[in-house]
Amino acid sequence: MAARRGHGHAVAGVNLPVYLNGQLVAREEACLPITDRGLLFGDSVYEVIPVFRGAAFRLRQHLDRLQRSLDAIRLANPLSREAWLKAIASLYEPTAGADLAIYVQVTRGAYPTRAHRMPQATSPNVIAFASPIPARDPDSANPGLRAITLNDIRWHRCDIKSTNLLPNVLAQAEAQQRQAEDVIFVRDGRALEGSASNLFIVLDELLLTPPKCDEILPGITRELVLDLARDAGIAHAEAGIDEAELARAEEIWLTSSTREIVPVVQLNGEPVGQGKPGPHWQRMDQLYQAAKERNRLAAFSGNRHEN
Repeated sequence: MAARRGHGHAVAGVNLPVYLNGQLVAREEACLPITDRGLLFGDSVYEVIPVFRGAAFRLRQHLDRLQRSLDAIRLANPLSREAWLKAIASLYEPTAGADLAIYVQVTRGAYPTRAHRMPQATSPNVIAFASPIPARDPDSANPGLRAITLNDIRWHRCDIKSTNLLPNVLAQAEAQQRQAEDVIFVRDGRALEGSASNLFIVLDELLLTPPKCDEILPGITRELVLDLARDAGIAHAEAGIDEAELARAEEIWLTSSTREIVPVVQLNGEPVGQGKPGPHWQRMDQLYQAAKERNRLAAFSGNRHEN
């Protein structure tokens, strides 16, 4: 049976509930108090975990990053690792092998008084839900996307995966207004990352990505691409990318857990390379798809929950 898209409430005829503080509830019944600090202050962190053909992908790495984000905002993890695995599995196991994005958010909780000061005792709220990922068409070539560069107005702790995403939302609106699909943020003459993705370029046959720092998110897909490049003997480096290098790159990619590796074929109205996905992207995409298949086989051979 084909997956029903609709509003993302069902996959293959299975209703998708919401995980809320240990319970599975219908979406229309999932509610938090209006004084929740995630709503009032963006005092919360999140993760988006892909599930491909019924197997969670890089789940351990996502949960590790969630822990780092919680540590960074001084919030104790409300669930054990085993509890996280069970909660996430409860959202994707009933879907009969669908491709999904599992959204997980932890807020500092709701309190009687709205106050900037952190409460001494916390009662976090945990939210998680699944949404369909559009199926990849193996017979259709990836057309790539158009991107623009914008000055980075975000805060200086982009390494924390927090829900403070208004600058990203505004950047996406600017891209849409300029007939583009995404943004590459630039700060002090350095290209950093996309609005919801990490940045790679191919320059003089060398694969480059900015090094990890407070100004970029340590992407799970970014790390996998670097691992795949190393294993395949692809010349690569973590190094700063200035605007001039970005402009003359032979290839530009944006990577994220749900969009995987997306080639940028136009930047600020000018073609990137030949104006189509390049050969380095073609090779890396093949390596990435093979990694997904290995994950699926491993998951269904016994190590089902954490790969």
